[in-house]
Amino acid sequence: MLNKQPFQDLITSLKDNGKYRVFNDIIREAGDFPKAMWYGPYNIKSIVNWCSNDYLGMGQHKVVLDAMHTALDHTGAGSGGTRNIAGTSHYHVALEHEIATLHKKDRALLFSSAYVANEWTLIALARIIPNIEFISDSNNHNSIIVGIQHSKAKKVVFKHNDLEDLEQKLKISFAQGNTPCVVFESVYSMDGDVGLIKDICDIADKYKAITYIDEVHAVGLYGQHGAGKLEQLGLQDRVDIVNGTLGKAFGVQGGYIAADSVVVDAIRSVAAGFIFTTSMSPVTCSGAMAAIKYLKEHNELRERHQDRAAKLKQSLRDAGLPLMECSTTHIVPVLVSDAKRCKAMSDTLLNDHNIYVQAINFPTVDVGTERLRFAPTPFHDDGMIEDLVNALKIVFDQSS
Repeated sequence: MLNKQPFQDLITSLKDNGKYRVFNDIIREAGDFPKAMWYGPYNIKSIVNWCSNDYLGMGQHKVVLDAMHTALDHTGAGSGGTRNIAGTSHYHVALEHEIATLHKKDRALLFSSAYVANEWTLIALARIIPNIEFISDSNNHNSIIVGIQHSKAKKVVFKHNDLEDLEQKLKISFAQGNTPCVVFESVYSMDGDVGLIKDICDIADKYKAITYIDEVHAVGLYGQHGAGKLEQLGLQDRVDIVNGTLGKAFGVQGGYIAADSVVVDAIRSVAAGFIFTTSMSPVTCSGAMAAIKYLKEHNELRERHQDRAAKLKQSLRDAGLPLMECSTTHIVPVLVSDAKRCKAMSDTLLNDHNIYVQAINFPTVDVGTERLRFAPTPFHDDGMIEDLVNALKIVFDQSS
């Protein structure tokens, strides 16, 4: 018989420490983004969503919806199998080609999510290259951390964006006869800062290291065509493997890698998380392809997005609110520094001010750096920004 006490003890501990996660029940309103309906414990009401990773609202864009409706009528709902067994449709093939073209790589490979893409690509690399050693940035996403752990390969961690520490660890790895692989991100999702991409690539080249970058919070949002920070900085030819998502700026779901053709071919041949799972729905593939194509041609949406982020940041500064100045991107973190207080402030904003922003606590961020993480979109207007800032001033005063 299952003893439920350990489970209850864990839940009690999480609640006592302010780390228990509550999933807010919402329904996004198509055509009225970023508004949504919140199904609260006592009522249902309209709210403004300030924490969605649908950064450009493409999840509700007519171009995307029309493409998905067409694919649904054409092919039905699901893919029907794994990629190896009946689950590779022309929609998958066309989307992978579109992604490869976007990143100026030979080939791309779709996964069920960017998390799975990171995890199983890193595991696959360790199987393909027996003497690989991962050199990983200390602020890397959990999917990278878990992927490296599950790979059972050698690993070392370098201090976040610390080039001296990176070079020291690369020098040791190279001298030991390993094949070093530097794993880092372009935009770090919680602090909103940017990896030192060119410098990291320069150092990696000195030691013949593989480079692997996570562009999840940059694809669609940066670069003239939305290929991410690598495109914006003119560095698309400097990184060996690019990881990206279809579930944020592109508005749907799924993840991918893009790389040299033989690299992708080998990874798809040994990555169990790709091989043994049902492939993405062709409907989702169609929506993703429409979003990528649209954003290639509509840089004005990215410009508006950056304008809204800059406007919110300046409004927070002007109000004397604790904006975390580490962010140089569209991500807008406001420091709270206490888990229970952070959760209480999030609840008050939702209950009293119709503003939805999720409290970000450990283990997503370190204890003592708890925060409210805002994600402005092109559709958050000046009135919404003013309402948010005024509400934040009230909840900070109330909780002090």
